[in-house]
Amino acid sequence: MATGRTHRPATRSRGIPEATVARLPLYLRALTALSERSVPTVSSEELAAAAGVNSAKLRKDFSYLGSYGTRGVGYDVEYLVYQISRELGLTQDWPVVIVGIGNLGAALANYGGFASRGFRVAALIDADPAMAGKPVAGLPVRHTDELESIITDNDVSIGVIATPAGAAQQVCDRLVAAGVTSILNFAPTVLSVPEGVDVRKVDLSIELQILAFHEQRKAGEETSPAQETAAATAPPRSGAGVRAGAAGGRKGPDGDVPAVMPA
Repeated sequence: MATGRTHRPATRSRGIPEATVARLPLYLRALTALSERSVPTVSSEELAAAAGVNSAKLRKDFSYLGSYGTRGVGYDVEYLVYQISRELGLTQDWPVVIVGIGNLGAALANYGGFASRGFRVAALIDADPAMAGKPVAGLPVRHTDELESIITDNDVSIGVIATPAGAAQQVCDRLVAAGVTSILNFAPTVLSVPEGVDVRKVDLSIELQILAFHEQRKAGEETSPAQETAAATAPPRSGAGVRAGAAGGRKGPDGDVPAVMPA
């Protein structure tokens, strides 16, 4: 079986936009689900809805692959699964090392979806000597002293960093020096890498903060009409009118001077 070093996906050489590349896994996931249900064909509208995009964008994305479907029939599900898998480089074996086998690293090691998507966890690596030799997900944890030899022996080009933030850059530097050219970073820090090395960052805390922003916004939208009504009908507090009048109608950078000014 071919390994990660013998072939690179053709997306860049064929000029497929990065935004399209980012959506291909979404299409593949939806198509795989259809394939598992033995659905032979799918329309662009149905597939777009399953992938969470609009159908015009889907048709444009597929045009980069040279796939246009058949009018009145739609797209052949099995062929599209193969076509997208080939474009993403998933028709071969990609050995991966995971560095940092704490709670998150162990969870990643136990994730069953790697093998079915073209990835093989070649080694689990940790800096803690007490972890060395302990089995996680059926693999013995290796010490970081072996990192370079593991990468060379397994022809690894993809590394996953699940270490604390303080150790991530050093691990990254060692991975790159050993020949790794793609890194998936779960550490809460920004990595510096040379040109030619691709980094994808997954920061769970940032994603949660973004969700918190949207929750706060939704809560504000729900309460604001009632608050506006109450503010419009409530009598002015003592002294508020005098202070507002004393302001002489001045406006600040954000509009009217507040009714209650600081003393």
